[in-house]
Amino acid sequence: MSPRYWEDFEAGQEIELGARTITKDQILAFAREFDPQPFHTDEAAARDTIFGGLIASGWHTGSLSMRLLYEGLIKDVVSLGSPGFDELRWVRPVRPGDALSARLTVLECVPSRSKPDRGVVRALLETRNQHGEVVLSIKAIQLFGRRPRDVTGASSPPA
Repeated sequence: MSPRYWEDFEAGQEIELGARTITKDQILAFAREFDPQPFHTDEAAARDTIFGGLIASGWHTGSLSMRLLYEGLIKDVVSLGSPGFDELRWVRPVRPGDALSARLTVLECVPSRSKPDRGVVRALLETRNQHGEVVLSIKAIQLFGRRPRDVTGASSPPA
């Protein structure tokens, strides 16, 4: 499969990125390492919180969403990284056994003014649970390479 370039994206485009189920063991391992708050690491303590039970760290949900973004898109695109994002929301708690799926909706495609070899794609990344409820949303900024030009200056066609 040939790589995708900035020119292959357009506003309004929706890209399904795949799905994964999160387990209790994954929640506990991530939280113990990176976010050891009791509602992420201790089932008994978590029952007495506003969440009423064990939940994944938002950072874990974000990391899982990044993996889905990579597998579902980034690995097949001429990616030049990201300067960051404009907004991150942890909308609903993620619990053991939740089946999460992610979708990227392209909001805007803008060619770089200073670097003609790249363009910016602003997009909304939403991760949903098995009930279709959004659990995480990120307004992201991605830098993608532009399709190489041939000797005449024309953009090479997609393969």
